[in-house]
Amino acid sequence: MNTQKQILKKRIAVANKDIAADVVIKNAKIIDVFNLEITEGDVAISDGMIVGIGKYEGKEVIDAKGKYVSPSFIDAHVHIESSMVTPSEFAKVVLPHGVTTVITDPHEIGNVSGEEGIRFMLDDSENIPLDVFTMLPSCVPATPFENAGATLTAHDLKPFYHYERVLGLAEVMDYPSLQKGEDSMLDKIAATTPFTHNIDGHLAGLDTNAINVYKAAGIRTDHECTTVHEAKERLQRGMYLLIREGSVAKDLVSLIGVVNERNARRCLFCTDDKHLDDLIEEGSIDHNVRLAIKEGLDPIIAISMASLNAAECYGLHEKGAIAPGYEADFILLDDLETIAISSVYKAGKHVAGNGTYTGRPIVKKTAQPALTSTVKTPELTDHDLQIRLGDTKKAHIIEIIPNQLRTNKRIEEVHSVNGAFIPSTAQDQLKMVVVERHHHTGNIGLGIVKGFGLKEGAIATTIAHDSHNIVAAGTNDGDILKAIEALDDMNGGLVMVKDGETIASLPLSIAGLMSDGSYEEVAAGLLQLKDAFVQLGFTGDFNPFLTLSFLTLPVIPELKLTDLGLFDVGDCRHIEVGVKD
Repeated sequence: MNTQKQILKKRIAVANKDIAADVVIKNAKIIDVFNLEITEGDVAISDGMIVGIGKYEGKEVIDAKGKYVSPSFIDAHVHIESSMVTPSEFAKVVLPHGVTTVITDPHEIGNVSGEEGIRFMLDDSENIPLDVFTMLPSCVPATPFENAGATLTAHDLKPFYHYERVLGLAEVMDYPSLQKGEDSMLDKIAATTPFTHNIDGHLAGLDTNAINVYKAAGIRTDHECTTVHEAKERLQRGMYLLIREGSVAKDLVSLIGVVNERNARRCLFCTDDKHLDDLIEEGSIDHNVRLAIKEGLDPIIAISMASLNAAECYGLHEKGAIAPGYEADFILLDDLETIAISSVYKAGKHVAGNGTYTGRPIVKKTAQPALTSTVKTPELTDHDLQIRLGDTKKAHIIEIIPNQLRTNKRIEEVHSVNGAFIPSTAQDQLKMVVVERHHHTGNIGLGIVKGFGLKEGAIATTIAHDSHNIVAAGTNDGDILKAIEALDDMNGGLVMVKDGETIASLPLSIAGLMSDGSYEEVAAGLLQLKDAFVQLGFTGDFNPFLTLSFLTLPVIPELKLTDLGLFDVGDCRHIEVGVKD
């Protein structure tokens, strides 16, 4: 008798009460995500699967003591690299928050290290108590308007579809290529469909007809909505709506009003990009659920969006419910208002309790040298950072919108000496620099950014979506140059400089995106950086590093900066910084 047949015989026997279950949950209020109600009964578990609800006996009994038993949560779209820790460390962070499954897109490391980067993420997430499913990066590089560290073609991606945990093609963000039907994009979609129909969209700032184009191409989801109107348009055309609440893009409050009992099954939650400190302090998908409930959504609908809906969207047929035939991934909740998580179980085994990971030790993979030597910068001088304006006193300026990925395109008068821009803290006009760090091209993009509120110094990082070149912003050239030099010395990370001295830094040696240390070490480093912002005069209520890292993403309106220069997203072209009178 083969193993699978033996497992099935045992499950049936337990369901039929012929033999005792491995585990039985008793005295629990069961959240029924199918009928959106609360039921009661024992929950029988065999070999990590739920096999019955009713009255059962088990070898091990979990006394819920009147708590709610809920399916655990699924993050429908996340870039693990944005947490700055590896998947094996990421698991220890999100499991205490009730997240036992994530759908990840490794396009951050893919843009730096290509296929080798994807393999590292798959290997490091193997045999850990967090189910990490992967959507393959569709846009490496993200656009032709910048230089990334790698190029991934349909031919490069196709072998990965044979990995069991690869679910489909990740966010298609190169809309111009899709709209024009360019072979490079259509080849990737065509290579995906024989294996799966899971293809994610990325419709930031696009009109209604773009939804038609995406859907006609077989693309099923969008996580870039910012208004109820946008959300409803996508739902009307059959898309799944991923409601995002990350560290920069916080869209839930603006979108949750679109959800009702008629359309909720097409709505789910994601974090997209969330920093480690935010994950630790406020949570992951559990934070989305709490916030949705606070905004008036029925708690059981919110929980179903965080579990069953995400599972159904991505074809995870054995996840997302407390019911026979579903995996025993569940959480015990004290209440349905604060979603206070007392215990988390993965495949029927306790993995977290009261905010702490309690599972087995996790062995992390060691990154190969090709992944830890990815910062290659030219020698720079003040001359290389000059923004030449000529006779004009006006300039195009990137204005940040706190806690948003979008920026405003502004034209303002600026200060200059001998035709070269001079930063002004009084006008909150800082210099911004993007340095290509992958291929020794020598490319340097220069621009002006408004909204950081820094009074002194400079900040720089190798996290610069999506090509992940070096990006810096500062009040003077000397500190900007010092910050870039420091990043080169430590093989990537985040750094803050004042008066020519590094005042805080966090090395991220794996592709310049992730630390090879523990999440506790990274959290301590982030706290040091946060505290050091006082020395630069920062008083804002947003994360400057995370904001800076998205100012290089030329697929989200309005103005961005790449290594090739200032980019107007609306016009889809690079433009001059100076504005002629």
